[in-house]
Amino acid sequence: MAEHDIEEKIESLRRFQKEIGPCEVITGGRDKKRFLLYQLELSMLKAERIDMIVSFLMESGVRMILDDLEQALNRGVKIRILTGNYLGITQPGALCLIKDRLGDRVDLRFYNEKGRSFHPKAYIFRRKDLGEIYIGSSNVSRSALTSGIEWNYHFDDRRDSRNFHQFCGTFEDLFYNHSIVINDEVLKQYSKEWKRPAVIRDMERYDSLDDETDGEVVFQPRGAQIEALYALKNSRLEGSEKALICAATGIGKTYLAAFDSQPYERVLFVAHREEILKQAAESFRNVRHSDDYGFFYGKEKTRDKSVIFASVSSLGKTDYLNESYFARDYFDYIVIDEFHHAVTDQYKKIMEYFKPRFLLGLTATPERMDGRNIYALCDYNVPYEIGLKDAINKGMLVPFHYYGILDETVDYSKIRIVKGKYDEEELTKEFIKGRQYELIYKYYMKYRSKRALGFCCSRRHAEQMAKEFCRRNIPAAAVYSDSDGEYAVERSEAIEKLKCGELKVIFSVDMFNEGLDISEIDMVMFLRPTESPVVFLQQLGRGLRKSWDKEYLNVLDFIGNYEKAGSAPFFLSGRSYSSAEAGRMQQQDFEYPDDCLVDFDLRLIDLFHEMAKKRAKKEDRVRGEYFRIKEMLGGRVPARMDLFTYMEEEILQICNGLQNSPFKHYLRYLDSLGELGDRNRAIFNSIGNDFLEMLETTQMTKSYKMPVLLAFYNNGNVKTQIDEDDIYRGHKEFYYTANNWKDLAKDKSTSDFRTWDKKRCTREALKNPVRFLLQSGKGFFVRKEGYVLALNPQLYEAVEMDGFSQQMKDVIDYRTMDYYRKRYEGKTE
Repeated sequence: MAEHDIEEKIESLRRFQKEIGPCEVITGGRDKKRFLLYQLELSMLKAERIDMIVSFLMESGVRMILDDLEQALNRGVKIRILTGNYLGITQPGALCLIKDRLGDRVDLRFYNEKGRSFHPKAYIFRRKDLGEIYIGSSNVSRSALTSGIEWNYHFDDRRDSRNFHQFCGTFEDLFYNHSIVINDEVLKQYSKEWKRPAVIRDMERYDSLDDETDGEVVFQPRGAQIEALYALKNSRLEGSEKALICAATGIGKTYLAAFDSQPYERVLFVAHREEILKQAAESFRNVRHSDDYGFFYGKEKTRDKSVIFASVSSLGKTDYLNESYFARDYFDYIVIDEFHHAVTDQYKKIMEYFKPRFLLGLTATPERMDGRNIYALCDYNVPYEIGLKDAINKGMLVPFHYYGILDETVDYSKIRIVKGKYDEEELTKEFIKGRQYELIYKYYMKYRSKRALGFCCSRRHAEQMAKEFCRRNIPAAAVYSDSDGEYAVERSEAIEKLKCGELKVIFSVDMFNEGLDISEIDMVMFLRPTESPVVFLQQLGRGLRKSWDKEYLNVLDFIGNYEKAGSAPFFLSGRSYSSAEAGRMQQQDFEYPDDCLVDFDLRLIDLFHEMAKKRAKKEDRVRGEYFRIKEMLGGRVPARMDLFTYMEEEILQICNGLQNSPFKHYLRYLDSLGELGDRNRAIFNSIGNDFLEMLETTQMTKSYKMPVLLAFYNNGNVKTQIDEDDIYRGHKEFYYTANNWKDLAKDKSTSDFRTWDKKRCTREALKNPVRFLLQSGKGFFVRKEGYVLALNPQLYEAVEMDGFSQQMKDVIDYRTMDYYRKRYEGKTE
């Protein structure tokens, strides 16, 4: 704010103060003359030091004083804020607002004396000629600063010097002797543990009543969005060029992307449905306050707008991914919605073609989609994530009442499994025999619903379900692609009919897993086997959005003797599925979100144990997964990276504990399966395999070995010795790619790595990892005069073998990605 504007605001506040007269007693209420906010604004504009001590901070209140605090800082004012974390009333978002806007210029702290309550509310201002204090009942919330009934008293040191200085002295003691600084680490931990207290519901209701916008909707980030924006900002400051945000359905990920995109001029938003693109365009328009946007799908191919919303099926075509349509750097900021789809070819083409300043992936379901690893696409850079359990605990979604219902109408043991899934045709035949309808209808009527979704396995299944419900006088429809059945209704039409009450139930096939925003849905029914945490959580999320007339979501899950029958408790509690744990599970073993009910038919617990016992041995499951992936690859022998990318999460975890893991001794594992082939067998029978196994098993507490190994790899022309030029090239190739730089950036002694010349790169490489590579394996690395490092001459013949360089690169790629994964999970060796 310019100096002229500040003087004008001071004069305006002074005129207002003259109107209301001396304001020693400030009581809130409907009379704006009694709002504490206006008194604080005047004091902040004149202060040279500001101290605040309040028991809690809320987003609504922080927003009201943030501009004034920033202006004060810009004038050189020292600001200290001491707040409480007792009962979790201080919102993490409020702290992020302060940290994001004001950074370390404000000394922000938590009171930190356990066992003693903390309820002060005081605002202290000092300047050369005056010290003043407001003390009373107002914390930092919109209601408390404006029209809430709060009693506050104002006095200065000229009228009561003794008590003023006593308050100031107590503040100094509490601030420096009984507090902890709220740095990013403390804030992250507080946010992770924070649950929305019941009392906040009332406070937020009061704040909404006090929100004076004259009916105009103000779009601004809230809650998890604020925290995610702060995390993204910090990630970019560290040098990240892409990131993945994992947030449960209902958090507002599209609005989050719109807020984050504001500093960027040209933006691309990619999704796979036109409906999602239209919804996203509205969100971006509300946030960016601009109609300068267009679409790229169907017949519309807009290219001259600041923000473009593109369908992956259109933009992903080779015809458009070229300089005649878009330069590679045309977009500054790219959003990939529903990022779990990004492993498909068209998404990957888009991501590989464009070179934006920043790429943001959004997903509610970060788990592997069809076994594919989406984290690797963003180099395991996940600045912020909030799962279903935390989102419910933080009050962002409604709780659920889950009922696990035993369904004995289908015998899944008689249905073929094809590529890891039950055969759709056989499954449909079993479902439509007729016995299941009465069971589903019985429980639908028991728990009742105004608006429900039922998830089916096929079109015929959805049609038959809609028919049976209509026959029982429950208005229902089937929704699926290319709908042409008797009970089929087009997607958008069905949504409108469900909203207005013309329909009570929609039975769908993969049409409502994503992109559906009907907050009034109060029941979801799982009518097909649960085969994936992705699909399970997507479908559950359809009904968890908050609505004024909905206290909770009813979930009816019809469970039979199918594989992974015991997976639901794991998904509902936010844990990874383990068949071993499912075999000995008890209900009390799981911690579900607050206010949620989980009720399994007791016979299901016995079924879960029985199904778990039938699971194959670990080695056989890994073997089966290998051949599943091979079939998926069209019969090609999978590489290590193929297994890592497509392997189910549970099987990947099993591999970590196996002695005969394909990731520890890959060629040996292929030999045990009879899958080596002539080329790999030649390598396997040579000393080259010993070298590869050394690379597969060498310790990696940091990523320092990778650039040296890349220098040896030399883009496929393996070198037997490397010099300073090679070390320098390997350094730039590795540390200037993705987030590989993070290990160097975290260490003060290497944080200047971007400025290193050849000599410095060589000096650092000699310290680590060259010293350790010389000690590893069977003497494969040796010293050689005139070179930094060399391979043992025994390896010379092996490195010339056909296929050896590909095996070496595969190991390096796998070890790098596995290191990313372990670093992300906090499990580095």
